[in-house]
Amino acid sequence: MELRPNSQRVVITGMGAISPLGHTTAELWDGLVAGRSGISPITQFDASGLPTRFAGEVKNFDPAKWMNVKETRRMGRASQLAVATAHEALADAGLPAPAPEALQEDIGVLIGTGVGNFDMAEDGLQVFRTRGLRAANPIGMVAALANMPAHHVSQLAQAKGPINAVVAACATGTQAIGEAAEYVRRGAAKIMIAGGVEGMIRDFVVAGFGLMRALSTRNDSPQTASRPFDRTRDGFVLSEGCGIVVLEQLDHAKARGARIYAEVLGHASSSDAYHIAAPDPDGAGAMRAMKWALRDARIDPSEVDYINAHGTSTQVNDAVETLAIKTLFGEQAYGIPISSTKSMIGHAMGAAGALEAIGMAMTLVTQHVHPTINYHEPDPACDLNYVPNEAREARVRVAISNSFGLGGHNACLVLAQYRNGRT
Repeated sequence: MELRPNSQRVVITGMGAISPLGHTTAELWDGLVAGRSGISPITQFDASGLPTRFAGEVKNFDPAKWMNVKETRRMGRASQLAVATAHEALADAGLPAPAPEALQEDIGVLIGTGVGNFDMAEDGLQVFRTRGLRAANPIGMVAALANMPAHHVSQLAQAKGPINAVVAACATGTQAIGEAAEYVRRGAAKIMIAGGVEGMIRDFVVAGFGLMRALSTRNDSPQTASRPFDRTRDGFVLSEGCGIVVLEQLDHAKARGARIYAEVLGHASSSDAYHIAAPDPDGAGAMRAMKWALRDARIDPSEVDYINAHGTSTQVNDAVETLAIKTLFGEQAYGIPISSTKSMIGHAMGAAGALEAIGMAMTLVTQHVHPTINYHEPDPACDLNYVPNEAREARVRVAISNSFGLGGHNACLVLAQYRNGRT
């Protein structure tokens, strides 16, 4: 890889994850390697009247463990999940929260979300319309804004550098980490706290996706419902969670003796410019995102050792992603291990790509590829190596992660094993 003139190398020095598999990165990774499903019947509301009655819920989440009760009342679920996850990521990176005053202006935050804290808006609207002005929440609409998770994380860390919030539907988490890496690479920040979050398992969300016929309806077997690339797949499984990574200038990380998980080599995004919900059937937009991300990373497609697939478990998306991979990689595509994290944790929307990036980093560290579970019946349209049902050891030096979102938003992130003398 040839570095850009005057650009900084970007490494991951801390990770935090809250997912349907647990409240830590270790629980996420252990569950993924074991092929364990985090999908279960919905408990956050009465789903008995809906076609789909299961999801990937974050279980037993008590925000008071990470923040005081007064703070929790001013936050939607997405903000609560983001703050809790940031605590783990910062501690894992060996960074105090709040940061020392001398470092605060060198730390930025970029936390994306697909929907954000719309629960605050919905609840506030119901109170206002049923109980009137005096009962209304004066900060309800402010708390609902999509940049509030980033705000609360910046407040926790006293990060006073750049701040941003990506909103790109299902591509959000991947694009957020990629864009945050750019801040570090160009020297705008020494450290970026980056990731994606979603906390919207609500009745109208499940109902809406159900009316689109996008969700699996396997209510008799929730844990086997998410089956990416399998011939019998019947829709995705909605989930929630948060993934946050600490991105850091390599020289800064080395100077403070930080542990390095992986290096961020490149990223890219593209648009299908095709349809609000359906992907370009030729997979051209998805292919462009992968091609441009590899170009940004100065990596040839022949150097890619693993692909973390978008792999939603819908008939169209899985086939289109397979086509896009084959278009870019040619015959090499058949030899690359490909797996879908969503087979175990469902589709966490704005958080999905960030959680998947954490899994990809752990693949680079452990040299183990997690499986795509519930894969039993091959589909002629999905004929690649999806690492079915059991994790495997593999030599992985360079990996990419795909995220393709509603509205034709595509994003791809390239990570590599950290090598001190990379040239």
